[in-house]
Amino acid sequence: MSNFVKIMEVGPRDGLQNEKSFVPTEHKIAFIEGLVQAGMKRIECTAFVSKRWIPPLADHAELAAALPRHKGVSYAALVPNLQGYEQAKKYNFNEVSLILAATQSHNQKNLNASTEEAFERYKLVIAQAKQDKMPFRAYISCAFGCPYEGKTPVSEVLKWSRAFYDLGAYELSISDTIGVGNPKQTHELVKLLLKEFSVDRVALHLHDTHSMALANIYAALELGIRSFDSSAGGIGGCPYAPGAAGNVETESLVYMLHSMGFKTGVDLEALRKTSQRLQEYLQTQGSPTITGHASRSVLR
Repeated sequence: MSNFVKIMEVGPRDGLQNEKSFVPTEHKIAFIEGLVQAGMKRIECTAFVSKRWIPPLADHAELAAALPRHKGVSYAALVPNLQGYEQAKKYNFNEVSLILAATQSHNQKNLNASTEEAFERYKLVIAQAKQDKMPFRAYISCAFGCPYEGKTPVSEVLKWSRAFYDLGAYELSISDTIGVGNPKQTHELVKLLLKEFSVDRVALHLHDTHSMALANIYAALELGIRSFDSSAGGIGGCPYAPGAAGNVETESLVYMLHSMGFKTGVDLEALRKTSQRLQEYLQTQGSPTITGHASRSVLR
């Protein structure tokens, strides 16, 4: 098995979308530039969603227009529908992200649609993305548990993973949106996923509500998973997943991987400095400290 682990840095999007105060575009750009300089090759930068529903990302167009481009760095944008995709396409993103919960209640809260209705919207996005030769990645959120329905049936996780896989998603990011998973559950779920999907098409997106994310990542590593999402400083948030904590912290993930002999291409010290600069800015705005296992109210 490969000893190189891919990281999708989601801090600029998933991390900042739940901040109480708006982070100015220039600070977001500086954050992204710092991540690139630290060696991050895949960065989810923003989401083309309603400014009314996600005010912290209201500057998605301004940010996209100002993104510093670097060879070998893939910038992703999350899009909820065809309108969002068409907006993102104008700014030459390298890929787009789609998100669908494995539970009806979360989709009604997050996407204002049933699971089936939301998927029909995504089919329109995917058809256009294929025409444009735009790679797309799919999040299957609430895969380990739902804040509204409790434990998520594995059959639903597999069903919707299969639906996106069959339509050409280059990667399935299986998401523990509320951070309730444990290593045994992770092991069992990943084993089932790998019976249907090749290991290079599966990633994990874990939140750290009970400080279990790294243990869950270890369980997935043992089964050959080599792609994980994380957020610098452990920040993260979705307004529709109450009670959860932030994304697994990129610094902790990189430290664990390096200490185990894996390679990531990330300069840990440079990454820490980038997170520290963001933390110092957020603290001046009255936001909570983001080091370590940051306690956040809600997250995607």
